[in-house]
Amino acid sequence: MLFALMAWDKSGALDVRMKNRADHLAYLDATGVVRQAGPFLDADEQPCGSLIVLEVADLAAAQDWADNDPYAKAGLFRDVTITAWKQVIGA
Repeated sequence: MLFALMAWDKSGALDVRMKNRADHLAYLDATGVVRQAGPFLDADEQPCGSLIVLEVADLAAAQDWADNDPYAKAGLFRDVTITAWKQVIGA
């Protein structure tokens, strides 16, 4: 099942994002469940959040994945939403 994870960074946390970026990208690759991913950008085109589409068994698995993301462990996010998602275009 697909889940869209939408996470918004805490204000002024770009340094936290950049310090943990390599570990975050390695986690995305190593887990094998990420179907699409990329940052949200602010008005200055700087990363300010993340959109990640996961293919996992259920919401609990998506939440577990999110909890173990190095960005989450570093305290980067102010808000995270995980919602079941159905891909219609681009399949």
